[in-house]
Amino acid sequence: MDTYTMVRTEHLNHHGKLFGGQLLKWVDEYAWLAAARDFCGCVLVTRAMENSEFRHSVPNGSILRFHVEQCHVGTTSALYSVDVYADAPGAPDEELIFSNRVTFVAVDEHGNKTPLEPKGYCRRRPAE
Repeated sequence: MDTYTMVRTEHLNHHGKLFGGQLLKWVDEYAWLAAARDFCGCVLVTRAMENSEFRHSVPNGSILRFHVEQCHVGTTSALYSVDVYADAPGAPDEELIFSNRVTFVAVDEHGNKTPLEPKGYCRRRPAE
């Protein structure tokens, strides 16, 4: 799944570049969206992020592309990779700025691990 966002003034740190905490928020949110679509009917929570290495600073006005892929599915958890690319204003090409792997676990109403529902469990409403 690919999704996009644009870096705006409210996303910047005191040096005028993208705040790392904002990037981590987006990585978690967009990975969760992919997982929620794969396992709708399950309550999923973030269990872990493997690595947080910020490779390049990102200026205001950059368009970010978040590429999210499912890597592994266990009994109660699923692992997703997230690669983030920045297309800075005036740049000829986008650049890989961040990669991470995010693990989600399915939980019940008491916060206990519960098995993931099999793929195809989700019954999406037909388009109207």
